[in-house]
Amino acid sequence: MQKLRCAKKVPVEHFVKHETKQHVLLKFLAVLVILLAYFVFAAMKYGIQSGFMVTLLTWSFFVLCTPIADAGFLIDFPLRLITKLRMFISELIVWLFAIGLNLYAYFVSPQFYNETALLSLFKHILDQPFPFWGIILISMIGTFVSIRFGDELIDKVKHKDREFFHKHKYNYRLLIMAFIFIISLLLYDYLIKGLGVDFSTA
Repeated sequence: MQKLRCAKKVPVEHFVKHETKQHVLLKFLAVLVILLAYFVFAAMKYGIQSGFMVTLLTWSFFVLCTPIADAGFLIDFPLRLITKLRMFISELIVWLFAIGLNLYAYFVSPQFYNETALLSLFKHILDQPFPFWGIILISMIGTFVSIRFGDELIDKVKHKDREFFHKHKYNYRLLIMAFIFIISLLLYDYLIKGLGVDFSTA
């Protein structure tokens, strides 16, 4: 059980020396800078309190509706360093938080979904369980595969040693293609409804 919960502790200096760990560190720093820059923009436009909520909801969109773990990685990576908890496990916590955040926003403060086009699109997904919750399902599968890749990046020194990645990368690419197809369908539906086109009367 201990092996499932925790991983070997990685000294911070290894993230400078090792090939795979450099990739993890740079990825974390890049996502962190983007999120902070977005929060500054949102705070200037909507105020600090509303800007914080808009930033959190935007972050949760990328957690729940994209098949990569970059958004959750902001929490997964520091937790891995501090607690040695595997990122696969911490990503479960990230998803529970993102779901809880949207339950609160959807039923208590739905006005935040009207602040940006992306959040309006997110609301469109949440409003239509079929077929658009399929995006969340595919994203969930893709996220937990990609976070497994992230754990392997930290566990291994050389890229060539990443057995799980080399074994499953093609399946992950198929998930990405399915995600692109469904998100394209969503955007098409959203655009048509936004233009007020009704094909049923044609």
